[in-house]
Amino acid sequence: MGLFAATMLVTVNMVGTGIFLLPVSMASAGTASILGWVVASLGAGSIGLMFAFLGATDPEPGGPYAYARNTFGPYLGFQTNYVYWTANLVGNVAVATTVIGYCTAFCPELKAPALTLIGSLVVVWLATFFNILGPRVVGLLTGWSTVIAMVPLILVAVFGWFWFDGKTFIDGWLPKGETTIGAISTSATYALWAFMGVESASVSAGVIDNPKRNVPLATLLGLLIATVLYVSTCTVLMGIIPAPELAKSDDPFSAAALESVGQIGAWIIAGAAILKAGGSLVGWTLTISQSAQAAASDGMFPRIYARLSRRGVPVFNLVISGILMSIIILVTASPSLTEQFNIIIDVAIILNLLPYLYCAVAFLFSVRRRKVVGRQRAFALTVTILAIGYCLWALIGSEVRLARDAMILLFLSIPLFLVFYREVTVPAQKEPPDTPS
Repeated sequence: MGLFAATMLVTVNMVGTGIFLLPVSMASAGTASILGWVVASLGAGSIGLMFAFLGATDPEPGGPYAYARNTFGPYLGFQTNYVYWTANLVGNVAVATTVIGYCTAFCPELKAPALTLIGSLVVVWLATFFNILGPRVVGLLTGWSTVIAMVPLILVAVFGWFWFDGKTFIDGWLPKGETTIGAISTSATYALWAFMGVESASVSAGVIDNPKRNVPLATLLGLLIATVLYVSTCTVLMGIIPAPELAKSDDPFSAAALESVGQIGAWIIAGAAILKAGGSLVGWTLTISQSAQAAASDGMFPRIYARLSRRGVPVFNLVISGILMSIIILVTASPSLTEQFNIIIDVAIILNLLPYLYCAVAFLFSVRRRKVVGRQRAFALTVTILAIGYCLWALIGSEVRLARDAMILLFLSIPLFLVFYREVTVPAQKEPPDTPS
């Protein structure tokens, strides 16, 4: 990949499906949640700068997994990959609920809990099936669906301001009587879901041309594009749809289009959302399988995840992922798609904090090994403090029960590592991990 393709990779992964339902989550905190984007942008920008520096100085295929493995050794490398893989597995279920949410614009009957459950399962297994057909099919689906779906989103971000009502926006500032600080904290936590994927160029460093130059540039450019698109669309929707209505919507972009340009516009937006979410689900299913396959080949996951069919497709890997995602759908089933979406992204956010925190330490070690001094060292420390602070803030802003469940899942990595690392033979001896002096 060149710079443009790498930038689009970061942008597309960040502007995945969160853009279609995240405004609903934000609206639950009121239009004051827009201020949360300022905090989130600073925190995500710091995380992006860390990956940009690591990509420029130590471009490693695997991104967070590789940096944790090289800095801390095999166990924390396994733990990082295990958590990152699990978070994306959970996140894929949120993508599936987004697809069904926008399908209700064409088939309102899907809002019934039983049909929502069945629809989500069908979408997950369709994505699994397309991946079994091979990477060529995945590339065609994700590429064209993304190009087509981004056009209406950009139109909303640009022309939606003609229907923006300042009174509607102000009236929804704090609909539940919360404090502005509370609304900012809640929305900044949700916004972390929007910025997940900022590490995409770093993870794909092995297939990016001139990674020392293009990985950091793609990371920062993709972050900038995604931030502008998220903030503009969220603000526009909050000025078109009253906050209480927006907080209950299963398809906010379609509702905004219905208010402004009529039913045809709503159907166009809904179709674009289904295309984008469906393509993203197919693409992230591939990412999940590749992550597990790489870990299995490296001696960190069960052998079955690395087993390939005659056509070079990890069929067992994909089927197991499909089964696990189906279980998550059943466990998180809720009468409301929005409620289910919020539960799922809360779990995914908490799980993704650990890889980011490990990368912050790896970033500091890298700065130290290179004997960076003066203003550059001060800047690096500032970036690290902001990144760690944002991750901890997101953790504090999450529900206690979810944090507890995430910790249980994290502690499970200890026995799992003992089992998998013993049974799976590493094919080649790696260099010993760097040890901080």
